[in-house]
Amino acid sequence: MNIKPRKVVIIGAGHVGSHVGFSLATQGICDEIVFIDIYEKKAEAQTKDLEDATVYLPHHVNVKSGNYSDVDDAEIIVVSAGPLPDPTGGMTRMDTLGMTIEAIKPIVENIKKSNFGGILIDISNPADVITHYIQEKTGLPPERVISTSTTLDSARLRKVLAKELNIDQKSIYAYAMGEHGESQMVPWSCASIFGKSLYKLMEEKPETYGKLNLDEIAKKAKAGGWDVLYGKGSTEFGIGTSAAELIKTIFSNERKVSMISVLLNGEYGQKDVYASVPAILGKDGVVEVIELPMTEEELKQFALSCDTMRENYKKALNM
Repeated sequence: MNIKPRKVVIIGAGHVGSHVGFSLATQGICDEIVFIDIYEKKAEAQTKDLEDATVYLPHHVNVKSGNYSDVDDAEIIVVSAGPLPDPTGGMTRMDTLGMTIEAIKPIVENIKKSNFGGILIDISNPADVITHYIQEKTGLPPERVISTSTTLDSARLRKVLAKELNIDQKSIYAYAMGEHGESQMVPWSCASIFGKSLYKLMEEKPETYGKLNLDEIAKKAKAGGWDVLYGKGSTEFGIGTSAAELIKTIFSNERKVSMISVLLNGEYGQKDVYASVPAILGKDGVVEVIELPMTEEELKQFALSCDTMRENYKKALNM
């Protein structure tokens, strides 16, 4: 019997990539982790540091620094390359597009030359546009090219709501959709607390739920990443765990509904654009996009966010 190890290649061994690797190792999600970075010494150093940690972890995992020959037999590639936005200058994620494209071009070319046949998860910002670019340029099937996108934004949204209501965040279902960035929106009409509509609870309990300022909550959740970036210079733990959650879902074929950026083909009235939506994720990638019953106004907000990504994707193709 030939048992194939679960192998993840992480391209970009900086703050984000290294924390994805650490989350995978500590949770025992995969058997082999390979770091690839343009700065080979950084990849080697991250490897050694993570190897040191594995001595005291309950799960065995092989960690190494490698090259693009390692992607041939990998089940999953994580792309986490490119610059961080400079929040002190008012820069947004979308403003890093040109610099990220330059970092992504050689990665795309190397993947095209490989025999990779697995699933690619992009974290590089602007996440939705870069994921679309990677899918187009590599020619990989769109159901196997996704982004973490608002996986983390949705977690932040639930965290803010949980603190406001003093309810465990795992009992809250609310989603940030569209862009992993400034144009993201929240379909509040679809939010619920353990199955009961949030809007209904706001009507029934005006003294508690009714006092929620939904616009302010959405704003706080969207600003969550910037708060971390301002404070420590990068986001690490949240995105590392978010990516690991998606990888676990794929390896376990959980068919879990995840908030990921996928190529839309008519869903929500949108085509030819990557945007974050709830989708069933399994061992072969995206199984199905879930269409939430959003209001007309919410659909307009989502469409505006998609227009932002579509416009910037056209720019990316000319860079």
